Amino acid sequence: MFIAPRVADKKDWITTDTGDWEIIIGLEVHAQVASESKLFSGSATEYGSAPNTQVSLVDAGMPGMLPVVNAYCIEQAVKTGYGLNAKINLFSRFDRKNYFYVDLPQGYQISQFEHPIVGEGEIEILPIDGDGNVGDPVLVGIERLHLEQDAGKSVHDLSPDETYVDLNRCGVALMEIVSKPDMRSPEEASAYVEKLRGIVRALGTCDGDMEKGNLRADVNVSVRRPGGELGTRCEIKNVNSMRFIRQAINFEARRHIDILEAGGEIDQETRLFDSVKGETRTMRSKEDAHDYRYFPDPDLLPIKLEQSFVDKIKANLPEMPDVRKARFMQQYDMDEYKARLLSPDQRLANVLEDTIFETFSARLGDRSKAILTYTGSNENKIKLPLSVKSSEVEKATELLHSNYDTSEFIPELHDVAKAINNWTLGPVFEFASKSSEDPADVLKRTDLKGLYFAIFNDTISGKIAKGVFEKMFAGEGTADEIIERDGLKQVTDMGAIEAMVDEVIAGNAAQAEKAKENPKLLGFFVGQVMKASQGKANPQAVNKILREKLGL
Repeated sequence: MFIAPRVADKKDWITTDTGDWEIIIGLEVHAQVASESKLFSGSATEYGSAPNTQVSLVDAGMPGMLPVVNAYCIEQAVKTGYGLNAKINLFSRFDRKNYFYVDLPQGYQISQFEHPIVGEGEIEILPIDGDGNVGDPVLVGIERLHLEQDAGKSVHDLSPDETYVDLNRCGVALMEIVSKPDMRSPEEASAYVEKLRGIVRALGTCDGDMEKGNLRADVNVSVRRPGGELGTRCEIKNVNSMRFIRQAINFEARRHIDILEAGGEIDQETRLFDSVKGETRTMRSKEDAHDYRYFPDPDLLPIKLEQSFVDKIKANLPEMPDVRKARFMQQYDMDEYKARLLSPDQRLANVLEDTIFETFSARLGDRSKAILTYTGSNENKIKLPLSVKSSEVEKATELLHSNYDTSEFIPELHDVAKAINNWTLGPVFEFASKSSEDPADVLKRTDLKGLYFAIFNDTISGKIAKGVFEKMFAGEGTADEIIERDGLKQVTDMGAIEAMVDEVIAGNAAQAEKAKENPKLLGFFVGQVMKASQGKANPQAVNKILREKLGL
């Protein structure tokens, strides 16, 4: 039985005329296992295939067809369990969950009831409110992770009189990750799902694509007086975006409060979220476990894992988002906010580090035949060949230890990382959002290394660089090609800049006289010179010459 001892922060309470209420939230997240075949058959799992083209006789529930467990899905579940800091159960069992629906041809779903493959665990989340403020860390307990097969898809909008059924999804492996009711606000719930998505993506056990339904949440909501007894919960099925999760919880919590304050009772039921209206509606009365008449599947043997099998999986886990975040802060002198945004997505993190190291390598040039990575400890001095990229750092670290002192290069590494990180969090994220692209794809196809050196070498100003990035995003070429083609090179000739400064001062003699008494007028003159040069004059040179000419 679930208990919920934690009381929500007062800022998360809902206050009405009758007093304060707190929301109790638990989530059941369904993550589609990243596998090329289904849980109990060899059918493909490719998204977007023509209806009913990826269905075996097992998936279709034909008589006499026996399921055979996909060992790779077992491995993926164990891997995910370790990512959740959870207990791996060496013994687990598949059960039949009996219910009827047209897109479930067997008449039951194969799931795990009494003996799941993964037991209790926990993850830490950092909720962020609508203003971007980061809350205190919250520890969310994991009750279990079990494997089950997905159902098919009923399509109701192709005909006014008939329902069409697509069984392509039927039998696809799902990991159902059940949390404890440890969340107390919509922001905590979405932060939890975001954290889960980062974990499964880093592990490669699910692609986390919520738009395709590969990661979706059943949201359990109830309300109570702060610290009081748990109320009756309702489950909101298949919510597939962070924003919808927050909206659904807000609506449902207030619906409960309205009913209770009017003297009514909450019916335990399953509901759906209408994203257009921003409200939930009844789907069906909520069944309990006994309604499904669970019993061990007689066609499947229990799963008994060797300790050596799970130990090998644990030993080969990739870098997890929390570990990567701490490393980014240490290795690249990154603040917590930037590290939090750049570390969850493994693919983005890999492309980012490749860009940083390629740029850093080019900046070192002939000064060294090595590119150096800094671990933050004098005991770890690592020399890596120029060809080694971030994705190979771990392997290279094992092979290429030396006593090469990295200290003289650390400030340069930090400078490069800061510039690349800022461009990633700024224009890369901005343009990725506008075009609905993956930020990693935008970062990969835009020449940030070339843009960095164009600014670093004073070829262009930061202001002009933004326009260059936009053209790179549009596919017009590399930074150097665009700068050369469009004649964007910065004016660095001191004589030419001085001539422009003299012309601007002569044209604004009265303002120039007042500048000594009012140094803020310097900004006016800088703007006029930059305007005259079409933004190409070196800002530092303009400032220096103006200060000399105006006597500031």
